[in-house]
Amino acid sequence: METIEYLQRLADHCLAADAALAESLRSASAPSAIVREYAHILGAEETWLARIEARASRAAIWPSGQLSEVLALRREIAESFRAYFSELREADLERMVEYRNSAGIAFSTSVADILFHVMLHGQYHRGKVNILLRQSGLPPVPTDYIAFVRGMPAVTPADATRVNLPHHG
Repeated sequence: METIEYLQRLADHCLAADAALAESLRSASAPSAIVREYAHILGAEETWLARIEARASRAAIWPSGQLSEVLALRREIAESFRAYFSELREADLERMVEYRNSAGIAFSTSVADILFHVMLHGQYHRGKVNILLRQSGLPPVPTDYIAFVRGMPAVTPADATRVNLPHHG
């Protein structure tokens, strides 16, 4: 499998995990701290895609707003990533992107490394969202990559006990 195929699979997982969290937040009364953390996932995705595409970002790295605005942003970003990946070629992955970070420091990073970062960064913050959901008494959302690959939710410790399995996910 080529690098681009791996990245496409990770991007598909990323968008599916974002959508799963969106559905959960929409159906629950999520505290603002959870919405803020979730919005950051989206703001970072949009910021990095804008850097790759050499355009202005449509969102701050830490966007603020109501849940409805954050969910609208998620839909826009999902469409943008799908469009970007539909045109992406293996040779594009080595292209260097010149940008300034949020502190104004100049960097040059390959498209491949940026895309890997976006996927890993998002998963880190999805974990934080799930911790915040648990702390608020709300159920976490299965966003593990392996659950995505399997097409089913991750096994919970309760499931593992019930069917006598180890609870690794």
